[in-house]
Formats: sequence, structure tokens, C-alpha cells
Amino acid sequence: MISQLRGKLIAKSPGEVVVEVNGVGYGLQVPLSTFYDLPDVGEEVRLLVHTQLKDESLCLFGFLTQREKELFRLMIGVSGIGPRLALTVLSGISAEELERALLEGDVLSLSSIPGIGRKTAERMVVELRDRVAETRGRERMPHGGEEMMRDALSALMNLGYNRSVAERALRQAKMEKEASSLEELLRESLRILAKTT
Repeated sequence: MISQLRGKLIAKSPGEVVVEVNGVGYGLQVPLSTFYDLPDVGEEVRLLVHTQLKDESLCLFGFLTQREKELFRLMIGVSGIGPRLALTVLSGISAEELERALLEGDVLSLSSIPGIGRKTAERMVVELRDRVAETRGRERMPHGGEEMMRDALSALMNLGYNRSVAERALRQAKMEKEASSLEELLRESLRILAKTT
């Protein structure tokens, strides 16, 4: 399985690029977000690759960032979303905005992307919200962060907040502000809860 290519960019057009590695030209499909940030033709490029074998053909999908590749792989795991539609999503919304929409359950933003109807957007939120929150949490929380999240959740529930509401506020707090202590995390979560209740 090919997971990364580094070589000379010999052709690029919206949605597709060709990278030459040791004399072999690899054609990759890319989202517009990657296309816009590519170097000029003739320069070196490094792309993270998702390889898909389907009907005896090999398809390569290229991304400049690990975040885009992860989101692509999460999306193609959702029923009704294939690789082409996943690329369309990443072409129509930035990775950061996509994560925000999934975490906040923003079905309106998701369904405004061409090819994504309301039902598909709702399915994306249901199936991907927690998985995106997990990956964000692993990236952003300091050492001991999981224990701090558990303690913060317990404290919010003791204050009378519903578990799912408290979890959502904690995820948002974690995303918006790097908390170095339980007190900071609670303070930020309570600020968010005050705005939403």
C-alpha cells in the first residue's frame, strides 16, 4: 500500500495531479484544498496518500496534510459517502470548518456542500462527531488530559448539567482553548454553557 509519495510535480489540474518518483508518474486525485497549496509544476512535492483497490484498479488520493487524509478516511467509512464525494466535501469546506461543523452538529453548513443532502449531513454528524472529537482530544490535551476530562465531566454533572450537554461543552472548550489545568477547563466549559443555555 502506498501511504506517501515524494517527487517532482509534473502536472496539476483541479482535482488531479501527477507526481514523478524515480521515473514513474503517479496520478493522484486531490481535493481543491490540496490543489491550491501545491508548488509549481517542476518542483518537489510530498503528498500523503490513501490507496484504494477497487475492481482490480488502483486509485490514489493525495493530501498535503495529515488532517485532510484522516478526515477523508473517516468520511469514506460513512454509508453513502464514497471517495469522490469525500473529495468534494474537502474541496467545498476547509478541514477546520468541517471539524467544527461535525463537532457542533452544524447540518446546515454540511448540507450546503454540493452533493451532500440533509440526510447525509445528519448521518455524518451522528457517525463522525465522536471520532473527530477523539482525534482532536488526542492532539490537543496535555499529558493526563483524559483523566482531566473525566474529572471535568464529573464536576459538570454534579453541577446539574446533562451528560451529553456537558460532554459537548468540554469538547468545544478543549478545541477552543488549550487548558493546562482542571480549573481552566471547567472555567472555559462553564463560559460556553452559559452562552448556550
